Amino acid sequence: QLRLVESGGTLVRPGGSLRLSCAASGSTWDFYAFGWFRQAPGKEREGASCISATGDMTVYADSVKGRFTISKDNANKTVYLQMDNVKPEDAGIYYCAGQRQGLLIFKFCVPAQFDSWGQGTQVTVSS
Repeated sequence: QLRLVESGGTLVRPGGSLRLSCAASGSTWDFYAFGWFRQAPGKEREGASCISATGDMTVYADSVKGRFTISKDNANKTVYLQMDNVKPEDAGIYYCAGQRQGLLIFKFCVPAQFDSWGQGTQVTVSS
């Protein structure tokens, strides 16, 4: 069983930066692919970015390409989402999710592919 805990969400100004962290525990980290998903008020949950188990493949939503960077630290079992040049439309609750890579088609960075989820961390963008 994989447990995920997000942190780092806060109030940021448009154009600002922040880094979200997802600490994983309780399962076999080596086999898991991870994703960061976000949900704005009144909107469906969408994939911001996903990363493969080995870290060699990444996927980004068109809306965040060039601004967000996903990465993973195997030693600390932590997945990060670096958010730069934040825009108001980036606001929402950000969730970290994991799934054994053998059980998903990696190129589809969508919620339905993941079965382990964190509680979410709130990102607010306001000047």
